[in-house]
Amino acid sequence: MQLLQCPSSSPSLSLCCSKVQPNRGPCFLANSLTATATCSCIQQQWLRSSRWVSRKPPVSNSPAAKAASVEESTSAVSAQTAEGDVLKALSQIIDPDFGTDIVSCGFVKDLLIDEALGEVSFRLELTTPACPIKDMFEQQANEVVANLHWVKNVKVTMSAQPAKPVFTGELPPGLQTISNIIAVSSCKGGVGKSTVAVNLAYTLAGMGARVGIFDADVYGPSLPTMVSPDNRLLEMNPEKRSIIPTEYLGVKLVSFGFAGQGRAIMRGPMVSGVIDQLLTTTEWGELDYLVIDMPPGTGDIQLTLCQVVPLTAAVIVTTPQKLAFIDVAKGVRMFSKLKVPCVAVVENMCHFDADGKRYYPFGRGSGSQVVQQFGIPHLFDLPIRPTLSASGDSGMPDVVADPLGEVAKTFQDLGVCIVQQCAKIRQQVSTAVTYDKVIKAIKVKVPDSDEEFFLHPATVRRNDRSAQSVDEWTGEQKLQYSDVPEDIEPEEIRPMGNYAVSIVWPDGFSQIAPYDQLQTIERLVGVPA
Repeated sequence: MQLLQCPSSSPSLSLCCSKVQPNRGPCFLANSLTATATCSCIQQQWLRSSRWVSRKPPVSNSPAAKAASVEESTSAVSAQTAEGDVLKALSQIIDPDFGTDIVSCGFVKDLLIDEALGEVSFRLELTTPACPIKDMFEQQANEVVANLHWVKNVKVTMSAQPAKPVFTGELPPGLQTISNIIAVSSCKGGVGKSTVAVNLAYTLAGMGARVGIFDADVYGPSLPTMVSPDNRLLEMNPEKRSIIPTEYLGVKLVSFGFAGQGRAIMRGPMVSGVIDQLLTTTEWGELDYLVIDMPPGTGDIQLTLCQVVPLTAAVIVTTPQKLAFIDVAKGVRMFSKLKVPCVAVVENMCHFDADGKRYYPFGRGSGSQVVQQFGIPHLFDLPIRPTLSASGDSGMPDVVADPLGEVAKTFQDLGVCIVQQCAKIRQQVSTAVTYDKVIKAIKVKVPDSDEEFFLHPATVRRNDRSAQSVDEWTGEQKLQYSDVPEDIEPEEIRPMGNYAVSIVWPDGFSQIAPYDQLQTIERLVGVPA
């Protein structure tokens, strides 16, 4: 019996979580010749990168030793063939959003093969435990491997990566183990933003994610009314001088309303400081999603949150009235300037049904107008339901009180959308700017853009606009052309939120390069894509 183990860390892209259509079971098997060629290429790359562990006998020239050597060589070839068969089978499973198989996405880990017994085991590692198609991935993986003629038993285990942000720079300790931060905003009071934030958070928790809620409204916190934790006061860790969040039904909660002071009466700059302290000094632990219930408006608090916290995405809440659209538009423009993608619009209090008819008491079209004017990809409608309002007042979210109801179904669709869009954003951000060592060029593909181009490293370094390169007062160029070697290469490139990358150069300088600036730099031509 020979056990063969693949390295636990393989060349990979980030997970592409995809939306599940209710009552549908799309087939993820690739049938095209192109997919087959791709699988073959992936298989060869995998085999080249694998590290084999074997016990070799002492070198000997005897006939017995030569026979053993031939047998061992044959066994190794057979083992490689077995692994290739398994990986080729798994590469038939395609992520429906990105059109990429799970092998090249890096989902397959810890592959163990016992060809003599016909046993295969491996782990599919997802970037979030809330992946909406994890069950389908598991089922498909079992089926395609079991179809191999020599396989008698298949064991698939599912796991998720530790929570971590895309931006790995200087983050406050409390935010260093949070994968995605979602802002729920409306810029207008009374539209049901807190209702959406709380029910979205508990929907994500019901999907298997580790979730927290941060109530950023200091003047009128809603969280203490909408949930009913046993401990209604935040506690302080005296050693770390950090805040310990309270919990309700497995979701971590922080609100100024749990600080024992009710609602704040203070000026704007003081409020911004309180918000910063509550958010960044809390011991959130590992979270897949932190949902921030944003206060209405586009003032100090909103700007502080957007600049201090690496927001992954935003959800916009509106109502059908024209007045709501006007205020919501301000918020969308604010997020756009701060490079925070708005991924969904929730139109609350849209309609109600009575006597077999559907009525729209506040008109129609505000949500659709936001989607059309600003290009936000997804729109969700919430009806006027007494139970939705009553559940918020009773301290139990509606998706918990009635998990099979119409409202819960809408929030389930919203939750799947959030998981899908966050995964797509993380994948785009992590690969937006990379360095190709073969052609010695920086490749740029800005998120939400189909354009891909290449830049000379020295040109990028010479275009730094920081105070070390350009005098802030006079605009005089301090960094001279000759100061940068023509053959300079970046040592590290890492994302900084959704708007820029940090490039570390051999002299230790860390250059912040916004996507907007990179798009204006002189490009290399004739570089093969």
